[in-house]
Amino acid sequence: MVMSKASLLDRIGIDLPIFQAPMAGVSTPAMAAATSRAGALGSLGVGAVDAQGAAAMIAAATDLHPGPLHINLFCHRPAVSNVAKEAAWIDQLRPLFAEFDMPPPARLTEIYRSFVEDEAMFELLLRERPAVVSFHFGLPRQQWIDELRHKGIILLATATNLDEGQAITAAGIDAVVAQGWEAGGHRGMFDCDAPDDRIGTLALTRLLAQNLEIPVIAAGGIMDGAGVAAALALGAVAAQLGTAFVACDESAADEGYRAALTSVASRHTVMTRAISGRPARSLANRFTGATAAVPSDRIPAYPRAYDIGKALHAAGKARGEFGYGAQWAGQGAPLSRPMPTAQMVATLAEELARNAGDHRTV
Repeated sequence: MVMSKASLLDRIGIDLPIFQAPMAGVSTPAMAAATSRAGALGSLGVGAVDAQGAAAMIAAATDLHPGPLHINLFCHRPAVSNVAKEAAWIDQLRPLFAEFDMPPPARLTEIYRSFVEDEAMFELLLRERPAVVSFHFGLPRQQWIDELRHKGIILLATATNLDEGQAITAAGIDAVVAQGWEAGGHRGMFDCDAPDDRIGTLALTRLLAQNLEIPVIAAGGIMDGAGVAAALALGAVAAQLGTAFVACDESAADEGYRAALTSVASRHTVMTRAISGRPARSLANRFTGATAAVPSDRIPAYPRAYDIGKALHAAGKARGEFGYGAQWAGQGAPLSRPMPTAQMVATLAEELARNAGDHRTV
């Protein structure tokens, strides 16, 4: 049965049409709990941890606040190693490691296991039954989708175009996250090697709202209540904000990331594969600059490329250089406002009310 658009927020159990994005490595249990306590949807990205790590994060969040929780999984195709390409990439980055008197890794490994083959993570979700589970980079097997829905879990999935939105609808997913080209972090494309139409958030939100029977959550470049109001006016039932929360007190972003986000550096973002192996929007920094001219077909597959990317960031950070980090940020980054998470949610709600009135029943 297709969920009505008006019932999504009621089923989740939140008052505000605001989702804090599940940013793996940045969102924390404290952030998720504070968001849900304030009436929005708090989220955790667990694509970078195993089932045991995810269980600990879920427990920490629910201990702080027993309200609705959103858990996000990565559903990328498991990487196939290309030894020659990976060796060439290690050599390509070797001079950057030499700046810090460190050798690069001798080989690359698959640091993140895709949810599509993670039985332990699936069993954890069945046990914990979070209010919401979402999928990024594609969809898991249909049997898992059906079993999660049978447990009463609301399912979301990211679409960057109409074809992906239609596939999500056909799979029985409850709602779609319309991720525009402006969005920070990884593009949710099902196939990152396919042509990308680079549809912006507003156009994509309207396109999906007009063509799909399931609710749409707008994501990408939305930083304040005025942006939330715009998304709602175009047919979204909620907006998902990521970059807006990166500078919050409860964020796991390091000092270099925070400093860049709240400086003139925030005015420049780039879409790059070099950091992780998949297209992702980052603040322009030393890593993106040093690899800007590298053809995408020379970069190893995600997440094997991320293995050396993280090693380079660690080498630089140990010497006080943060410019090789994965400083994911959307095009709205200059609108970033450091504050506690609860204050951010309250501020967004106030701005939304001023710009569009009460959209609770949109």
